[in-house]
Amino acid sequence: MRQPDATLRELTGYRLRRVTHVTGVRVRERLAVFGLRRTTFAALTLIVETPGLQQGKLAEALAIEGTNLVKILDDLEQAGLIRRDVAPGDRRIKALTPTAPGRQRLAEARVALRDLDQQLTDGLTVAQIDRFQAALDLIERNATPSIPEPSKAPT
Repeated sequence: MRQPDATLRELTGYRLRRVTHVTGVRVRERLAVFGLRRTTFAALTLIVETPGLQQGKLAEALAIEGTNLVKILDDLEQAGLIRRDVAPGDRRIKALTPTAPGRQRLAEARVALRDLDQQLTDGLTVAQIDRFQAALDLIERNATPSIPEPSKAPT
């Protein structure tokens, strides 16, 4: 039987959105066990991988507004997973540092997400997964608007 949205499924963007939705539900379920959301997991990952990361740099890396980042950091700090310290050399800037419980929580959540990742890619070979990742990289690059180089005025 033909799927009702078969015509839509021919569109890459539509398929990406559907896959993102169904996998997102599964990711949320896995992270909830650890008291994390996708945003807090992403922030905690970058903080653990880059101790002392400045809040502004984290917002930039996550491509979110600084005001939205405050809630994420509040949640992580209240859970005892990170600390906000004064950055060396500039007391106006906050440096983000993971706590030992933060490192442990992230390690456990990563194991759960790797397990989910294996379930999602079940039946694919390593080569197919590599090609899929490369295709996603290309789609992301193609979808990201490039900033045109300024035209040079004739001199």
